Order: sequence, then C-alpha cells, then structure tokens
Amino acid sequence: MRNTFINTIIDACKTNPDVFIISGDAGLGVFDDFQNEYRDRFLNLGVAEQNMVSFAAGLSMTGFKVYLYNIIPFVLYRCYEQVRNDICYQELPVTLVGIGSGVTYAPQGMTHYSVEDLGMAQTLPNLKVFSPIDPIEARLAARYSLSSKLPVYVRLAKRGEPNIHKNEDFDITEPQLIEDGNDVAILFHGSIGLEVLKARGLLAGDGVFPKLISVPLVMPVNIEKLLSLLKGVKCVVTVEEHFLNSGFGSMLSREYVKIRPDWKLFTLGITDGFIHVIKDSDAMREHFGISAFRIAEFIRKMDV
Repeated sequence: MRNTFINTIIDACKTNPDVFIISGDAGLGVFDDFQNEYRDRFLNLGVAEQNMVSFAAGLSMTGFKVYLYNIIPFVLYRCYEQVRNDICYQELPVTLVGIGSGVTYAPQGMTHYSVEDLGMAQTLPNLKVFSPIDPIEARLAARYSLSSKLPVYVRLAKRGEPNIHKNEDFDITEPQLIEDGNDVAILFHGSIGLEVLKARGLLAGDGVFPKLISVPLVMPVNIEKLLSLLKGVKCVVTVEEHFLNSGFGSMLSREYVKIRPDWKLFTLGITDGFIHVIKDSDAMREHFGISAFRIAEFIRKMDV
C-alpha cells in the first residue's frame, strides 16, 4: 500500500507542478527517483517533526500541495500541537502520510506502534482520515488527497498487502461491500482486511458467510451509506488493529446509541493498555484476538 500511494503522488507531479514532498528522515529509498527528477520539490527536514509540520503549513499557504511522510508516531503524535494549530485550524490542504498503522512495526515496541492514532485524529476538526485495506484503496485515497481542500491523514501499513477489491474505481469516501452475505456483517479498515478475508474462508466450511464491508474513510464515516449496506443483518462486528476505546468500533458505538438499529454491535480490536508482549505482527494479531482464526472463532460463538 505504501509504495502504491507514494507512486500515485509521484505520477501526479508530471502534471501538477505544485506537489511538494517532505520527509522526516524516513523512507528515503522510496523517494530516490523522485529526488533525482524533482530536486526542487523534495526536502528531508530530519528529526525535527514539529518544525516539519509548521514548515509544511507555510508552504501550503503559498500554494503548494504538501505531503508529509513519516512513521505515524512522528507525523501525528510528536507534533500534535502543530498539526492542530498550523494545519487543521487553518484548514490547509496538507496530507499527512503515516506509515506503520497498527502493529506493523512489531516487535519494535510501543514507540513505533500506532494503535491510538484514530483517537487523536478524532480531536482534530477538519481532518479527513483514510485507512486503506489494500493498494487499490491506497491509490484512490491518494487521488482524493490531490484534490482535497481540507487536511487529509492517510494511515498505511507496509507489508506488501495484496489487492482485495475486484473493482478498481469506486467512491473512496463511502463504505464498500467486499463480499455479500447474511445475518452477520464484518466492518473493517486497514491492513487487517486480509485477516478478515481469511476468516470468511474459514467460516465458509461451517456454512457461515458474513457480509464484508470495508470502511476506507473512517473520519467522517458516511453513516447513511453504511446503514444501507447493513439492512437485514442481525449482528455487526467491527475488526481493527487499533485500541478498542478510541477506534472505529468506538465511533460506531456512539452512532449506535443515536440510531438504535435492529442489529447487535460487537467490537474486536487491541486491548487498551501499553503493549509489553514481544511478538511479530502475525503473533500480535493472534494474541489480541484479531487473527483470521480468532475472528472466525468469535463469530462461531455468536448467538445469531
């Protein structure tokens, strides 16, 4: 997903002379060709994240379409105040490209995990947040960002995720039906999508075929479209590689209280609290109950 997103932006430079990329001393190999071809439109501002954000805001005010690239803790956490005051408050169309969503960087530890970023993003008015499940959604999110008049935050993994969508052109701002089904619907975002798809395969052996719905734009969620996709289901399960108390599941829980739908809502995600276990990303998913096996196990035990 990461390379697809970045390559889409680089391709846009051929026709858009205003695109400018800033790196915080990260992912430099990704930009080697870009630096050679567009030397005057790339800067590595080093380990100075707060300065990087304010610098980007200034460039944006002069007319540049600015992209900030870094791992999520250094594009949103360390420089939260600058993102809040310099970008979001002023409604500047800067795009934050955050790498390492969820526990992508396992087992490097909490300093590198991004399991609370949606909670922080919810406190930033004017910010559009995308969490693509595959390279197709990443490409469409990149295209959206190029024409956005508001700040955009795109959270990406970098595991070489395969395509999940069969269709390559759709409205990235709307929830998308991946697989039809009945009784149970699974809502998901981010790279956990592959686990959800595998879980459906495991459940097929039991004659259970949950409806799979991707939610690429997690902020703001198109609730009207989502409700239309959920017509007729009895249970909805959200699955995400994020803290339970501040992710998409908690956002939907707040809407659930307002709309009081006929279906029951369940949320799967990472237990709230600092992560001290040392495992790779696959083992982390198993540990927190969001691997394909554990998702399927949870749905089998549901009273539908």
